[in-house]
Amino acid sequence: MSAKFLSLLAAFVLLYGSAPALVAGDDDFRFSWSRACMDGSRTGCVSPSAGDVEKAIGKVKGRKYLAPNGRVFKGGTVADVAAVVTAAQPVMAPVKQVIGHSSEAMVRSMPECALSDMFIDVIMDAVEKKSGRTVDVGFGNFGGIRVDMPEGDVLLDDMLSMFPFRNSIVYVALKGSDIRAILEQMAATTVQVIGGVRIEIRDGKLVSATIDGNPIDDDKVYGVATISFLLNGGDNLYIGRNAVEIISYDDTDIIDVMLDYVKSETAAGREIGYSTDGRVRILD
Repeated sequence: MSAKFLSLLAAFVLLYGSAPALVAGDDDFRFSWSRACMDGSRTGCVSPSAGDVEKAIGKVKGRKYLAPNGRVFKGGTVADVAAVVTAAQPVMAPVKQVIGHSSEAMVRSMPECALSDMFIDVIMDAVEKKSGRTVDVGFGNFGGIRVDMPEGDVLLDDMLSMFPFRNSIVYVALKGSDIRAILEQMAATTVQVIGGVRIEIRDGKLVSATIDGNPIDDDKVYGVATISFLLNGGDNLYIGRNAVEIISYDDTDIIDVMLDYVKSETAAGREIGYSTDGRVRILD
């Protein structure tokens, strides 16, 4: 690995306060990434919106970089990195537009959080409208929510980063017995994002599962909203297995649905906010 690359990597750390972790192999280097808050701990840099680039990330004058916290870097890789980042901002401007406002931060947390509840409830509503069918249950995955909802201004970039995968929404008709089997698998392994159903788990076993306040009827066919990734093995879920019917909406991705929701809330003068309702309970 070149000295120049390592210098640029070090400059990135200084500029933003986070960087990829390098894992050395015998003949090459592999990368592993972890999320880190851009809190301005190094230079005062934070994530910019379209209208506050200089305030958020500073400015470059010739070979001199003036950081937001007042530090001045004369030449070197820090100034080089700052020049690249600032030069990219005009191209990034369209995704830095404010599209909504969040009343509080929504942090991704398992087995249930406000962000996951909002996500699957919005997906369920979209599938119901798209299909014209009743949707009783929703299944999503925490891995599909990549970043937290920030408090304050919500940028288009925030939403694109939150839901970056091009997975489409799907309607699935499933018997209650198959829904129960999915929930039992979750109880024994990892509880993913659920909607329309309330469950209780003790010692890795599903002890209660109700839909609309009633115990799941194993012989009844329910309408299920999910995403294409989970139909055939994504995150070890097979929502499409034994389906009575599957209707895929390849023209409507998760991000399309979530952006419509945020924009509609904003147009109605409402902040983006949600709360948990106890749909997942882990009993002692």
